[in-house]
Amino acid sequence: MLAKNFKKSLLAVNIGLVMSAGFTGAAFADEAQVKEGVEVIEVRGIRGSLKASINGKRFSDAVVDVVSAEDVGKFPDGDVGESLARIPGVTVSRQFGQGQQVSIRGASSQLTRTLLNGHTVASTGWYDQQAIDRSFNYAMLPSEMVGGLEVYKSSQANLVEGGIGGTVIVKSRKPLDLDSNSVFASVKGAYGTTAEELNPEVSGLYSWKNDSESFGVLVSGAYSATEYQRNGVETSRNWSGGMAPTTFQQDRDRKALNVALQYRPTDQLEFGLNLMSLDLNANNANGQIIMFPGDDSCVKVDPTNDNCIVREANNTGVSYANGNAGTKYAYAYPDFGAGYFQTWAREASMDSKTVDLDWKYEADSFTFSGRVGNTKSEGGARTALVGEYTNNFDGQVGTWDMTGDQAKFDVVNKNYDSSILPSMIGIQTWALGDSPNSDEETYVNLDFDIPVDFGVITAIKTGLRYADHSVKKQGFKGQLADNYNHESTFRAASEYFPGVVSSGAGFTIPEANGELILSDSLAATDHYTEKKDAYGTVEEENFALYAMADFSSDGIRGNLGLRYISTDASSDYYAFNSKGEYGTTLSTDTASYNELLPSVNVVLDLSEDVILRTSAAQVISRPNYSDMFATTSLSNFDSTQPNTQVASTGNVALKPFKAFQADISVEWYFSEDGMVSIGYFMKDVSSFISTRDANNQQIGLEIPIYKSTPESSPCGTEQADCWSVSQSTNVSGGSIEGIELQIQDAFDNGFGYSVNYTYADATSPGENYPDGNNVFSDSSEHTVNTVGFYENDFFSARLAYNWRSEYIMREAPGWYLNRTHKDFGTLDFSATWSATDYLDVTFEAANILKEDSLQTGVYQYGSAPSDDLEGGFPAWSFEGEATYKMGVAVRF
Repeated sequence: MLAKNFKKSLLAVNIGLVMSAGFTGAAFADEAQVKEGVEVIEVRGIRGSLKASINGKRFSDAVVDVVSAEDVGKFPDGDVGESLARIPGVTVSRQFGQGQQVSIRGASSQLTRTLLNGHTVASTGWYDQQAIDRSFNYAMLPSEMVGGLEVYKSSQANLVEGGIGGTVIVKSRKPLDLDSNSVFASVKGAYGTTAEELNPEVSGLYSWKNDSESFGVLVSGAYSATEYQRNGVETSRNWSGGMAPTTFQQDRDRKALNVALQYRPTDQLEFGLNLMSLDLNANNANGQIIMFPGDDSCVKVDPTNDNCIVREANNTGVSYANGNAGTKYAYAYPDFGAGYFQTWAREASMDSKTVDLDWKYEADSFTFSGRVGNTKSEGGARTALVGEYTNNFDGQVGTWDMTGDQAKFDVVNKNYDSSILPSMIGIQTWALGDSPNSDEETYVNLDFDIPVDFGVITAIKTGLRYADHSVKKQGFKGQLADNYNHESTFRAASEYFPGVVSSGAGFTIPEANGELILSDSLAATDHYTEKKDAYGTVEEENFALYAMADFSSDGIRGNLGLRYISTDASSDYYAFNSKGEYGTTLSTDTASYNELLPSVNVVLDLSEDVILRTSAAQVISRPNYSDMFATTSLSNFDSTQPNTQVASTGNVALKPFKAFQADISVEWYFSEDGMVSIGYFMKDVSSFISTRDANNQQIGLEIPIYKSTPESSPCGTEQADCWSVSQSTNVSGGSIEGIELQIQDAFDNGFGYSVNYTYADATSPGENYPDGNNVFSDSSEHTVNTVGFYENDFFSARLAYNWRSEYIMREAPGWYLNRTHKDFGTLDFSATWSATDYLDVTFEAANILKEDSLQTGVYQYGSAPSDDLEGGFPAWSFEGEATYKMGVAVRF
């Protein structure tokens, strides 16, 4: 009986794979239909999508969660990242209003491997304050172009290495899987409650194949133009604890194009060519009023270390001491009237271009498949700044409360326009810069699948993968012409700031003309010179060889395999001397390592509907590129302000993140639409990468950076060779363990639900991190996802809530450093009305409750680079925005 059931399972595996690749039927079907003697489950509607996901999970040998598109252009969420966030154990970061990076089972987002149809996708960043890592920005990929997602939480030998947290495989559509002359088109209008602008989104797809179904072409594309705005309050660290109402405005212009060709000359041979182009223009302006608390005096000192633990501002203030976690302040101040207003403008963009050729040959005794391709990306930002000290902040009388998780201002006047600035202002010429990045990989995969009959062993799979990967970062400083007269280029403040815009904490601030700032900065730039401390490359040659055996017997199935990986790496950089001068020729550091990665997956049929699943594997994730650059970067080298100089050095010889992981789960499929599961997982981390930070260090420079006396220098030296030093290094120790609970079902009356909960205890010794906390980055202890839906033949609606507990964001040694993100939840709603067989009217609402993003200091008392990053201090907060979309879609 069990053997018979397992044969049915093999058939269902194939059906699940077809559905996850985007197969669609003509109508919704509660029951399977029989077509040409093969059982086919047609996917249409929310219920059909959940059914496809259940089948994809149930009949996989590994621990896999599947997200299937309901139909062409009907992905469960308007954002691919949001759909991933519904999966048990998966959390998503949303720093700029969209799902960008994913974390799986308590591991950092940098430990998630993302593949497109099984291969790497090159990716850079548009934001100059973010590190160059190996993660993929999901905001680049329109959901309309995706047919399905697979999230592997366990490993197996034929899976590309690199995901300690897990591996996400994004699947695009293929023309031979769709009906000939399939057409889809969608037009939406999107509205954000902060920017209060209506933004267009259009997408379309056309797929054709010949009568013999041997050749097909699919073309799909998407375009969106978004005026995004984020309001918040930020800490300006090291500037006397200054707090800043901030407005970030961005013009996002996203274009995506995918062309897929399939050629099947015989039943045994098939070729595919996939061309994908992703482009994002992301010009932005970040304006803020940096307000300083004024003079303060210490009224209570910690006798053990002489640190001030109670302060009084202007002799009129109230202060709040937070014990050994640091100090929080509540200021009451008179009309101090002084501050600094600035706007950083960025000409920012990123792209990703991929050419991928794949093939598959099925002989009687083996299957040979593979792919070869190239993927490359360019991105970065050119920066400009307009900023002025000003004494024109009238009416700043009231209180300034920094005792909670969010800085609060109760002052008389919160509304300011360009009149607060000097009448004539100009570009800050010291801030002219450009920071382009590039990322490229050429790869080849060769795979053999050989059916055998060696007792319980049913197939031998083997293959190899080679990838040549290169990453480069650069930095350039704008130089002025010899006869440049700065004041002659000044403009009236009202030209740079013609209007006002809402900001954080209820403020209104001058709104920048970002295009004018950028154009004037370009006009002021005679040429660019290379910042040698910003130059760095990483070249990697990665080779992998694997062998895996599939096995099955009565009531048991799985795979057992071994993967060997070898990596040769090098990094080019400019070395510097004791005078702070960089060499004229490049230096190169090299390194190599290899690993053996065994894995096993076992699935046991406890009964016809109950499965016991277990797996174990050795897994690795390669170091982030930003940690591998051998360059020593000297940030704020020319600054005259103490405590702002940072010297950071990478290390190309870093060993990879490494862990042994295992899990066990029980899954009960109690109905065609329903399942409940409980699972335990663990990861024993033997090696990972962190940074060793030390403040007030001398690095051997012979020249002064800023003028000081020994008393005013934190290092106690006149030359002020005084730096915060950051060094990438391998550290050991740490573990992740937790449980996953999941239940979902659908009823005959059209209603249904899906609920999952994940607990993850991700700990590592506090000495492994500069902030002293013993928690892995990006790890939330609790994650909850709930979805309720209703659908009939003409209408469907879905209400979803996603919540995660607090987690630590580590971006040191960058500007934002490390901080705690407080617990965060979003309520989303979507609905579709099928007006005709070919026309749908859609509505989507995201973050309906406008949940704020609250970020507090995380450093242990006495170890923070500045007071405003000590544990619990309200370092950053960004106001939540609800977004609404309404549109129409046609398909036939």
